[in-house]
Amino acid sequence: MPKIERPLPPYMQVIAHIRDQIDSGALRPGDLIPSDRAMAEEWGISRATAQKVVTALKAHGLVEAVQGSGTRVRASADLLHRSGRDRANSVRRTGRIYTAGEYARIVTAELAPAPQDVAEVLGISEGAPAIRRVRVTYNSDDQAISASTSWYDGALAATAPRLLETERIKEGSWAYLEEQTGLTATYGQDRLSARLATQEEADLLGLTLPAAVKIARTILRDANSVAVEYGVSVNGNGRESIYDYDVS
Repeated sequence: MPKIERPLPPYMQVIAHIRDQIDSGALRPGDLIPSDRAMAEEWGISRATAQKVVTALKAHGLVEAVQGSGTRVRASADLLHRSGRDRANSVRRTGRIYTAGEYARIVTAELAPAPQDVAEVLGISEGAPAIRRVRVTYNSDDQAISASTSWYDGALAATAPRLLETERIKEGSWAYLEEQTGLTATYGQDRLSARLATQEEADLLGLTLPAAVKIARTILRDANSVAVEYGVSVNGNGRESIYDYDVS
């Protein structure tokens, strides 16, 4: 029988909040997170639930216990791979698409013939004009950590001209589309796979071929199932992806 899904358990809501603080830079590497006692008082949860939050954050590689000083954000917290879901949630919750210390450069913004997979997702004819934006994301050490290509229906160029400019759209391209066209992304899908890097991908990420890369294909759709954005992200430095879900 169908049933209404329950909201996230309290401990997962607290985890999401602290992850957002780390993503937004409100909590930086080395910063203390609240103790389990303080967390319990602030959120109105039990000490046992607060301890569960800390344990989960440690398991995610986001925090570590430092003897004599409490639990701190790990310096390596930025080594986690941010999926399309993570970035979409970050925009909704914090107004930022990149984590603290990350930045991106748009290396290509153009109209290009839509390949078969792009045309299928966007609902246009193969070879029809599509907007193609290629970006490289860097960490605070100026190391390239991912390369991604975002595709949009070429018909949107007239109402969303910034998509054809190489200047980065700080609020995120799909948030910009929402402002310009009313297309509102309401749900998304991430498809993950792995393969060997192409020469172009190796050049963008500074890899030596042959090299394995992780591919994340993200499709953002509106309430009518119209594709707002089709993105293909390539990650080649072994970053780990983490997904939380309730199986109860």
